This record gives sequence, structure tokens and C-alpha cells, in this order.
Amino acid sequence: MVINVHKNVALERIRKEVENLMPDEQLKLVDILIHKLMKQEIAREKTVNLSAFYGLGKGLWKGEDAREYVNKLRDERI
Repeated sequence: MVINVHKNVALERIRKEVENLMPDEQLKLVDILIHKLMKQEIAREKTVNLSAFYGLGKGLWKGEDAREYVNKLRDERI
């Protein structure tokens, strides 16, 4: 509750400061904030929950010996 009150006081102080800006400065500030929020949203959309892929390839390696597979890869590189 104390944190919310502190945030509200800070927001009110910022709002009053913004009112002292010229209209073109206010628009510039809005533009800056919009671009910042858009970047955050894009970054959030790019986040992938890797645990959703758990077990997806479950039988792909069935019957494949790991050592033989690695040796085969090494031989192919030469």
C-alpha cells in the first residue's frame, strides 16, 4: 500500500512537470514513451517459453547410439 502511494505521488509530480512543458515538448515526450512501450511489447512477444517444447522430439533419437552419432558427424566434417 505504501508503494502505491509513493508511485501515485511520483506520477502526480511528473504530471505537473509535464503540464509545464510546451505542447511540442509534450508531444515529443508522448512519442518517446510510445516508442519505449512498443519496444517492450515487441520484446515480450519474442520471448519463447522453451518448456513448451519439452518432449516434442521424444522418439527422434530412439535406437540411435550417441557415440556412433557423434563419430559419424566428425567423420562427415573431415
